[in-house]
Amino acid sequence: METLLGRPADYRMLSPLDLAFVGDGVFDLLCREQLLQKGSCPVKKLHRRKTGLVNCQAQARALEQLRPVLTEEEWAVALRGRNAHVGHVPKNASAADYHGATALEALFGWLYLSGELSRVRELFGLVMEAAGDPAAERGA
Repeated sequence: METLLGRPADYRMLSPLDLAFVGDGVFDLLCREQLLQKGSCPVKKLHRRKTGLVNCQAQARALEQLRPVLTEEEWAVALRGRNAHVGHVPKNASAADYHGATALEALFGWLYLSGELSRVRELFGLVMEAAGDPAAERGA
């Protein structure tokens, strides 16, 4: 398993919300790195662009776009995330989008903790291509 800390973790014992907690950070970091590859610009502009990629609506849409290429096991993890009892839904998001975003984050968290970084990069690249990101072809 390859993670930033390089410590083993039993990711199978984590709840889908725990996986989403990690996946949120993974997806956010990938988006930030992708934006910086396009070139430097003021931080406020970078943040605004990032929030266009890291929000409930965009993440729920990304999950639906990835669905055809996910393995059965990956889809099962995403479904666990989508069906998790989140406790609250932000005012600026629909429940469906929030659950879809949680599903995508759970998937990215699970892949990351499983050491499947190449798959994380592959799926993120597909998300960026679908979002119309010209830098996606250069890799995440």
